[in-house]
Amino acid sequence: MSEEISVDALDLTRWIRSGDHVVVGQGCGEPLSLTEALAAQRAKLGRVRVFLGPGFAGTFAPAHADHLAFTAYAASGSNQALARAGLIDPLPCHYSELPSLFAEGRQRADVVLLLLGGAPGRYFLGMGVDYAIEAARRARVVLAEWSPLVPETPGSELPADLRIDAVVKSERPPATLKTPPLGPAESAIARRIAELVPEGATLELGIGALPDAVLAMLGDHRNLGLHSGMVGDGVVDLTEKGALTNALKPIDRGVSIGGLLFGTRRLFDFAHRNRHLKLMAPGYTHGHQVLRQLPRFTAINSAIEADLTGQVNGESLGGSFVGAVGGQVDFLRGAAASAGGRSIIALPATAKGGRVSRIVAKLADATVTSLRSDMDVIVTEHGVAELKGLSLAERARRMIPLAAPQFREELERAAWPMLEAGE
Repeated sequence: MSEEISVDALDLTRWIRSGDHVVVGQGCGEPLSLTEALAAQRAKLGRVRVFLGPGFAGTFAPAHADHLAFTAYAASGSNQALARAGLIDPLPCHYSELPSLFAEGRQRADVVLLLLGGAPGRYFLGMGVDYAIEAARRARVVLAEWSPLVPETPGSELPADLRIDAVVKSERPPATLKTPPLGPAESAIARRIAELVPEGATLELGIGALPDAVLAMLGDHRNLGLHSGMVGDGVVDLTEKGALTNALKPIDRGVSIGGLLFGTRRLFDFAHRNRHLKLMAPGYTHGHQVLRQLPRFTAINSAIEADLTGQVNGESLGGSFVGAVGGQVDFLRGAAASAGGRSIIALPATAKGGRVSRIVAKLADATVTSLRSDMDVIVTEHGVAELKGLSLAERARRMIPLAAPQFREELERAAWPMLEAGE
């Protein structure tokens, strides 16, 4: 039986040693009382390395690097402050591979910190089913924070073989991810993407403002399905409009499949004991053999920049780690294997108030997250470029109009040798 501890009596020196690698629940599944204690007690613990996914609570700050070191597969959310300070050692890997990295010991996990809901004997991870399960199976110590505000989401039941050494009870609400207001560029992009989504498609959407904007534009579609690494608040709206039914999926019919809840209280309440939603592990949400079974699988993801040949950078800019490999490549290749599948990369044409083009001749830092050979469709507010089956010159001709008008002449000059060869 797990030891029960009050938040006030939480002394992490009982479990964490200097030199340990600590894996922390990600996103809305961050156990806030435990992570805040880790930050506050760091001087007593010695040098500890923390493995992070996206963070929304801002628990860890650059000042904590005096005793904490950070590895992360994503610089999303509040991890940005650490990334800008150069304090994250990025792990470049496909999201589908993360569980096996921990299972095989390629990534160390001495201590794992989890967030739970439910009750003893029937705990729920609630917010996500991810690599933390395999990390916990190999860990020396597994600590959990329990809160009655964590939803009992189907599929997220704590595995029976997973040992929990101690449980800290709290009444804290989970961290949330609020969608920022949409600008005109995001709205225009979402409208273009909605036109590409066929009736009966099964959707995958990444993190950020664009996915919810796309979902908001799909309310008039019918018999859509969901099979996604992340589930956000927009899924609630689409379900309530009657557009998201999962009725045509050959597997998991009638059930939306996700891996992580990234949203607000509205989403958590929607997920609680909802038999039409199920959380699954990365091997299922991102698995090639699963995705190929879903006709019209439509993957919608974002990027930092795209070059004229269709290569995409979703990870770094100006020498800083700002994004992630994540599941982008998993889903691009899954969509390619699906009958009638499409993969769409969406991004605003500019950054920094229009001063910087995100359609570029060469990617920053030579970082290629998604290969041009995997690319299908790229969308900005200025248009849609369908790239599959096109030569490099043909691709450049379609990509240049996606850029903001003030950058097109410069891109044409950079592309001239390629364009001339295609004449």
